[in-house]
Amino acid sequence: MKVCQISMSKDFNSEKAMQRCLKYRLRILEISQNVGALHIGSAYSCTEIVDTIYNDLMKKNKKKLTDIFLMSKGHGCMIQYVILEDLGILKKDDIDSYCTKKGILGVHPDYGNPGIEASTGSLGHGLSLAVGMALAEKTGKLKKTVYTVLSDGEMQEGSTWEAFMMASSLNANNLIAYIDNNDFQSLGRTSVTHPSFYPLEEKLKSFGWDCFTVDGHNSKEIYDASLKKGNKPLALVCKTTKGKGISYMENIPIWHYRSPNKEEYEIGKKELTRKIIT
Repeated sequence: MKVCQISMSKDFNSEKAMQRCLKYRLRILEISQNVGALHIGSAYSCTEIVDTIYNDLMKKNKKKLTDIFLMSKGHGCMIQYVILEDLGILKKDDIDSYCTKKGILGVHPDYGNPGIEASTGSLGHGLSLAVGMALAEKTGKLKKTVYTVLSDGEMQEGSTWEAFMMASSLNANNLIAYIDNNDFQSLGRTSVTHPSFYPLEEKLKSFGWDCFTVDGHNSKEIYDASLKKGNKPLALVCKTTKGKGISYMENIPIWHYRSPNKEEYEIGKKELTRKIIT
């Protein structure tokens, strides 16, 4: 599948986006030293996607978000947490106490915590929730856009495809779904275990969605394609790399759920910090 190339006139600061993503990955790496394990590879694969949504697409009123974001791939929530910290919605202590008895943040997002719109992580439910939210906004004649990030693994759930069909049937054109297509489901390659999963873009179009395939680590491509939202719900198939950003993690299945040891931590920290402009 050829990755789309879309040119938009609005200026986009690619360098600023890249620096944010490096710092977010570094922050997640730091937190990995406080817990026995976390979904670091899954968070790294969708870093540019979630960053672009929060920092370049979602409408804000001062520090309050006025659009809606739902992390359907709940196990990737570390990137959501650190961005919410950066936006001042979560506190530093909230992130530092991730997955501890005194903390409020768990392995998956929990509704009721600041910035969290729904409890997710049971894969296959998130898109249905997002469709309902989008329709509620349309019924109320509000102008909010609903953004949601899915894993390619959860695309094998029947409820996900029912939601795709329902969204287009009810014209939920204020909904954008981003598929984090890192070609892994837990410890196996999706293209190996489920080869008929592809081609994905054609399937989504046949369900009545506008759809483009983009480089999921190119923030400008993600941003430009997101602006193509028209009279249909929009899906972006984002080609990504699991564990993106740290060389020894990239496309290595064990980093689905693991914390680096001290030596691995130092190597990863060095790889990230050498690219950060201070």
